[in-house]
Amino acid sequence: NTIILFDPSFNPDGLQRFATWVNMHKSKHINPDPNDREFRESWPGARTNHYWFDMNRDWLPSQLPESRARIKTFHEWYPNILTDHHEMGTNSTFFFQPGIPSRTHPLTPAKNQELTGDIAKFHAAALDKIGSFYYSEEDFDDFYYGKGSTFPDIQGSIGILFEQASSRGHAQESVNGVLTFPFTIKNQFVTSLSTLEAGVALREELLNYQRNFFSDARKETTTGAIVFGDEKDAAKAYHLAEILHQHKIKVHEIKNDFTHKGKNYKKGYSYIVPKNQKQSRLLNAIFEKRTTFQDSLFYDISAWSFPLAFNLDYDESAPVNQLGNEITEVNQRTVAAVALSNYGYLMEWHEYYTPKALHQILEAGILAKVGMKQFSLEDKEYDYGTILIPVQNQKMDARELVEFLNKTAMESHVTITGVSTGQTKGIDLGSSNFRTIKKPKVALLVGDGITPSDAGEIWHLFDQRYAMHITKLDTRGFNRTDISSYTHIILPNSWGNALDKNDTEKVKTWIKSGGVLIGYKNAARWADTNEIIKLGFKEVKDTATNVSFEERSDFRGAKGIGGAIFEVQLDRSHPINFGYKNERIPMFKNSTLFLEPDLQSYNNPILFTKNPLLSGYINKENLKELGNSSAFKAANFGSGKIILFTENTNFRAFWFGTNKFLMNAIFFGEAM
Repeated sequence: NTIILFDPSFNPDGLQRFATWVNMHKSKHINPDPNDREFRESWPGARTNHYWFDMNRDWLPSQLPESRARIKTFHEWYPNILTDHHEMGTNSTFFFQPGIPSRTHPLTPAKNQELTGDIAKFHAAALDKIGSFYYSEEDFDDFYYGKGSTFPDIQGSIGILFEQASSRGHAQESVNGVLTFPFTIKNQFVTSLSTLEAGVALREELLNYQRNFFSDARKETTTGAIVFGDEKDAAKAYHLAEILHQHKIKVHEIKNDFTHKGKNYKKGYSYIVPKNQKQSRLLNAIFEKRTTFQDSLFYDISAWSFPLAFNLDYDESAPVNQLGNEITEVNQRTVAAVALSNYGYLMEWHEYYTPKALHQILEAGILAKVGMKQFSLEDKEYDYGTILIPVQNQKMDARELVEFLNKTAMESHVTITGVSTGQTKGIDLGSSNFRTIKKPKVALLVGDGITPSDAGEIWHLFDQRYAMHITKLDTRGFNRTDISSYTHIILPNSWGNALDKNDTEKVKTWIKSGGVLIGYKNAARWADTNEIIKLGFKEVKDTATNVSFEERSDFRGAKGIGGAIFEVQLDRSHPINFGYKNERIPMFKNSTLFLEPDLQSYNNPILFTKNPLLSGYINKENLKELGNSSAFKAANFGSGKIILFTENTNFRAFWFGTNKFLMNAIFFGEAM
């Protein structure tokens, strides 16, 4: 007996966009000319979901609702084979796995690839029968476990990627002749049937493989535990525990508050995970750090260690005597009610959802200030970036104010403390070192020339995480848009001339009038070229020596940074770093943009350390240039500011650890 599970639409939003586009351009007499508008979808294209995320990178992080539904079904069944059907360039043919052998993740058992090869013989025979061209083992990889064809490989299943040359519409000319949409469906259907045939023929091998996979996993790790948390931020730890729980990894409370290797782990802020469990290999895949590789080319990122992405304190040799009760349902911590004060309220900026709370406070017309220095009050230490809400001179009376703040604290799971005096050890609450925070009105540039995924991650962060409005301004017609009401405009990574000469002059005038422009990655080169800020770029010079013509592509590919994790040093007194308790944190990088540091040390609040590699692949030349380079720049331009990040701090919605940088730029940008 064979059970078949169908996922009818992997990406419903993308499917709707694609179908609408090609059908609205369909002719009665199908025109296969590649120049036809049918084959040139408008921005952002159909690859992505509603928030412009690539759904086939979210299997492991599971941050999107479509993914969570799919993951739930996967864990209910643990299929023996999972097929992942995709499309590629029109001039290709048809690909099925195995991929390039040297690019398989080391945690994937060799038997997995052996069975993938056995199943591939069935695909080859089926495609030979209908005369379809194909290839295997020459492309793609099985490295990142966040893809649909690789995610099953770390859970006793066989994941198989199929890539079909796409007609990108109803029919299109290609180097292999006219490629029709029905033909592309035919190849996918035929290999679906060959997969079923292989599954039946290899039934015993597949069942034994999955059984042995989990029994061997338990034998590999019999003792030990992993602890993770943040004594100042319960929400980030909660969200990692939530992911583990989705993947059927057993998570426990810690029994007591304790200190381990210089880090404090508090109940309600930390979790502990026993290593000896069914999903121990998946647990290893989620937490592992790796800096040595068999190959130097990667189809996707080479590192994704979740405790680093979440910027959590953690240790993989935690004391097992701290294992508390197993958590059957993961919930955010319950915060204490806000006590009535007739003087003022303080909210530390460490918690992940403090920007959401601050936004609600400002939206309600409540005056709020940010502390630029540390202080202590009523036996409690307050860090840089503490938010002060005075009781006097507010639109609400004292009772209305505490009720509003209590509701806000509960919704955002943050602690707001009432205080009875303004006299502190350090800066007093009436000091000019508390700066009034203005309510922001933020716009995001989207459209032609902007990287859709980078823009979508920002939109998602504002809308889903922080419940903040963000206006999406299209690059088309930007020169006709009145931008005078916006306090901040965000320019994500871009290519080509996303902003033409007139657009650029308009932005420069807006900044000079007091606007704050926040740019990512290539925005740094744009700002330097257009004389908004003067930057120094570190260029890597690397000449090919003893590299053959055949090897040239691999040589070039190895010089890229597909996605790795590096360490940066923070100046915690700088407003861009408010809310971070550690002086060194992990940062994701997937570009070869290297900025020279400023001569003045106080202008380098986020600096890559001398030897920054924490996990992932980077070649020696790039690593040398990255060391001691700057990840952040801020400068005055007229009455306004430009703030630049060399990296994507919002990567794929699971880089919780660096999300606060953008919020700091929004709320505290004028102080930088």
